Amino acid sequence: MKKLMSQRVQILKDKMLEAPRFASIEQARIITRVYQENEDLSIPRKRALSLKTAMEELEIGFEPEELIVGNRTKGVRYGVVFPESGCSWVNQEFETLPTRPQDQFHVREEDIQEFREKIYPYWQGKSMEDVIKKRGGQEIEEIAKVVKINQKDHAQGHICPDTALWLKKGPQGFIQDVKLHLETCDESQKEFYECVITVMEGACTFMKRYHDEIMEHLLEVDPKYQSSLQNVAKICLNLTQRPPEHYQEAVQSLWFLFVLLHMESNASSFSPGRMDQYLYPYYQRDIESGYITQSEALDILECLWLKFNQIVYLRNQHSAKYFAGFPIGFNIAIGGVDENGEDTYNNLSLLCLQCQYDIGLPQPNLSVRLNKNSSHELMHQAIEVVSKGSGMPQFFNDEAIIHALIDLGIDKKDALNYAIVGCVELTTHGNNLGWSDAAMFNFNKVLELTLNHGKCLLTGKQLGLDLGGLESYVSFEELETAFQQQIDYFIERMMKAEVVVEKAHQDCLPTAFLSAVIDDCMEKGLDVTKGGARYNLSGIQMIQIANLADSLAALKQLVYEEKLIDASELLKAMQADFQGYEIIQTMLLNKVPKYGNDIAWVDRLGAKWAEYFRERMKDYTNYRGGPYHTGMYTVSAHVPMGENVGASPDGRNAFTPLADGGMSPVYGRDLSGPTAVLKSVSRLNNQLTTNGGLLNMKFLPEFFETEAGMRKFETFLRAFVDLKIPHIQFNVVRREDLLDAKVHPQQHRSLTIRVAGYTAYFVELANKLQNEIIERTSYDNI
Repeated sequence: MKKLMSQRVQILKDKMLEAPRFASIEQARIITRVYQENEDLSIPRKRALSLKTAMEELEIGFEPEELIVGNRTKGVRYGVVFPESGCSWVNQEFETLPTRPQDQFHVREEDIQEFREKIYPYWQGKSMEDVIKKRGGQEIEEIAKVVKINQKDHAQGHICPDTALWLKKGPQGFIQDVKLHLETCDESQKEFYECVITVMEGACTFMKRYHDEIMEHLLEVDPKYQSSLQNVAKICLNLTQRPPEHYQEAVQSLWFLFVLLHMESNASSFSPGRMDQYLYPYYQRDIESGYITQSEALDILECLWLKFNQIVYLRNQHSAKYFAGFPIGFNIAIGGVDENGEDTYNNLSLLCLQCQYDIGLPQPNLSVRLNKNSSHELMHQAIEVVSKGSGMPQFFNDEAIIHALIDLGIDKKDALNYAIVGCVELTTHGNNLGWSDAAMFNFNKVLELTLNHGKCLLTGKQLGLDLGGLESYVSFEELETAFQQQIDYFIERMMKAEVVVEKAHQDCLPTAFLSAVIDDCMEKGLDVTKGGARYNLSGIQMIQIANLADSLAALKQLVYEEKLIDASELLKAMQADFQGYEIIQTMLLNKVPKYGNDIAWVDRLGAKWAEYFRERMKDYTNYRGGPYHTGMYTVSAHVPMGENVGASPDGRNAFTPLADGGMSPVYGRDLSGPTAVLKSVSRLNNQLTTNGGLLNMKFLPEFFETEAGMRKFETFLRAFVDLKIPHIQFNVVRREDLLDAKVHPQQHRSLTIRVAGYTAYFVELANKLQNEIIERTSYDNI
């Protein structure tokens, strides 16, 4: 594979990378005004009207070289202040946005003043963030060291809309459908349908504004771009009147869909899904008719690739540590099986790989679906892209995932057509509100409390139940019984908090535009936040199995079986963070086998508790009437969650990161090579990761320099498929390059790295996360 990026795309990429990143209050100003002028309207109507008004009024722009236009702000990578979901944290943190440790934004003094004088006073006590604090803030805060409840100050994303339906109908088609529904609907459904009309009319206006903006400034543009830009303007106008008919129209329409979803919800992880499948008919027709060339098709797609990098999400300082590096989560899946279970890929699949090879930026989050019949061509080209070191593509295993989704209750047709949202979260295509980032449950903090009479090792505060301590449990089985009771205690409290959060989303953030592109909402006349989708799941992340397995193995072997370490002494050592107990720490680190080395009894210690947690989830139903299920991934939460955990029985010091990924071993402890890691991970039941599982591995670039190395890597991936492991991803980078990037960040501005399910610019990550990535195990052979 050779680099095919055109000069046009290179110019656009350079412009984007050089653009400063600001916080923006423009949409907040519009939303606030609409609410103030329409106090008599219901929240659904105010939400729809404020979105429509934003579509009509937000400042827009374009670059002369663009083949795909549109953004939710005129500037690229702007962080949007969104008062409906969260305002209090912005008030507290506005001045610190340029200097905070992670995900910084420039701010304008006049914006801060306007926000404080005109926007925040209206929203104080009214935003969803404030509603959740009032209804359940104390409970959420009390369990925060063990359970991180998410979605408290922003709308729920993590959704793959029905992209094929959007392309089939366009906004005018939805308007016509809604008018038919209004003729026969119940009174209770009327408001929902009228809100859909409001936002779809706004969508048409938004698209036409780009036509008008381009035509107004066309003669100011370099003549060599005038023709292509005029065609873009024509496409924008066409899309206000009819569905797309050609490839570039379909790509532009698709991008407008995601811009508008972000304008409505200001959330992360709206994902295009299986783009190589639903866009292919447009591509095929235009190629076969000679309407476009493959080179032109690639240029269009690479312009879309750049647009995916122009939207980021503004999080509060605390959340930015858990979701570091702007993981906005535009996940595109290529390859995989078709509706008959047969392997499928096409030229558009390969073009997607070419885009990532050429551009190498963090978005979109490119995923390849593999199966036992995956073609050599697709795998070989995917491996070539992996070898470039952008951290993409990541790989998902149809052999592991499809049956697990069916067991979860997903129809076979939908399971075969699964997509990925955000980092690694599994979803069905276009009919699911998966709430895949509902909460993160820290097993290792629960174990700490179990060993220390329910008290935090870091603060001495009573956080959990006092069921005894390490010195009082006479057997490993007794310790496990107490551990189970402690897990149950925090599960119960977590679920009460989840009800508070989901109800607040229904009350504060109905989403008419999103609901229109999620199957069954239109038929039911019911907003997606209220259960309108066909599937209504909620996903909880289990953090972190590797550390848990290693800790339990140390306790079982050294304390209870071999009695080489006295229980009371170990507890004192942990309370002292091993200061003065270095011999005990050395024994914990070196005298016990570790997860990730193909040692079955150690691997099973972690799997056992993950399975227990998964079974307990079956006892609960979420606020939309759907099931809870589980995942094993961290985003970047393994760093801040480690900061909440004291010294642990695996020999880990207090405050240090937990294992990365979700299924990955603790860095530096996987001493038996990458194949042994696969064998260990394969002992985790795939039902544990229906919400997504993440295996992170790091290889040296030299491995890919020979054809023999490439063939070995393909064999390794096929072993991953055969072992039915759901996910794997790779960093291909030298430790020396990362160390140099810390010292000379300006020289490594475009260096991207796989964090945990997503790629980010290495130099934009906080120091602790950079250090953790550097310390991960690197392989030079298989």
